[in-house]
Amino acid sequence: MSGPTGSGQNLWSGVLLGVGFAAFVDEVVFHQILHWHHFYDRSTPAAGLVSDGIFHAFSWFATVAALFLFADLRRAGRLDWTRWAGGILLGAGLFQLYDGTVQHKLLGLHQIRYDVDLLGYDLIWNVLALLLIATGAVLVLRARRVAARRVSVQPEVGRA
Repeated sequence: MSGPTGSGQNLWSGVLLGVGFAAFVDEVVFHQILHWHHFYDRSTPAAGLVSDGIFHAFSWFATVAALFLFADLRRAGRLDWTRWAGGILLGAGLFQLYDGTVQHKLLGLHQIRYDVDLLGYDLIWNVLALLLIATGAVLVLRARRVAARRVSVQPEVGRA
């Protein structure tokens, strides 16, 4: 998945955990606690509940996959906390931006809420997504620079 430093695995583990966590929070808060919408609202309430269950399973599959990658990184001593945290923020932000633009607006699977002016909700939802993405990208780039500096100062082995 990546070289000996595990940089790609660190990033993917974080992204999957971010996606899983954001999907889990969306499902629990907006679907179950607030009852604002279902994953798929263009059919019956029963279909909405089934779609929520499938969505919830997706969030757990992403989370479990992320944790397996994380455990492998820890076991191998290749965990890069900065890159991993950046991946979490990137994953959460990308999920939220996808949800707010593709699912809400392009496909119309559901809205954040119904029977209210959506502009404020949409702005908060998508601006928060962009902030998560930007912060995650900064952390990933910072980790990349640190790793590049580490490689450039390592002496070459076997040269006389």
